[in-house]
Amino acid sequence: MTADPRNTLNRRLFLGSAAAVMSTAALPAAAQLANSTEPDTPLAGAVRNNISAFRMLDWRDHFDNTRNGVILADLNSRALHYWSEDQSIYKLYPTSVPLNDELTRRGRTDVIQKVENPRWIPTKSMLERNPEWPKVIEGGSPDNPLGVRALYLGWPAYRIHGTHDTRKIGRRSSSGCVGLYNEHILELYSLVKVGTQVLLL
Repeated sequence: MTADPRNTLNRRLFLGSAAAVMSTAALPAAAQLANSTEPDTPLAGAVRNNISAFRMLDWRDHFDNTRNGVILADLNSRALHYWSEDQSIYKLYPTSVPLNDELTRRGRTDVIQKVENPRWIPTKSMLERNPEWPKVIEGGSPDNPLGVRALYLGWPAYRIHGTHDTRKIGRRSSSGCVGLYNEHILELYSLVKVGTQVLLL
């Protein structure tokens, strides 16, 4: 049985085109590396923001120490930074943030409780704004706005939690809390302990 020459030609054309596209995509990165002045350091003069506007932050600019670990929720760039107590672990997660400044609380607090499959109970002001909302949604429900895990903060009704609605991440979409993808809150939940320092910036 002989191979159909048209199939061989089509396969070669496809492979050649794919290789050309991949090498073209690598050119900007290669050009940046070629212009870098020092090896193994950030690009000289480069702004350390990514396409999602995450800012690279240093815990030392915001905390005196990392006792019990620290969480820095940057509401402006919609990102959450976590450093472990011994600083061996650093995590950066995209988040949802409050809809507007009136719903936003900034400042220092700490994690006071960790809850698996938290029950969601809207606050009085939430129900005033949205009277059609249910009075409670049990934990584990796919409709639960708190997702699969929640870190309760020292301020009443403020949480760092997961969400089943992935469209909310990266947006102003919450009633005051900081939301993460469920897979990210699962990871953060495993790292954080009661007493972790928190700053909403």
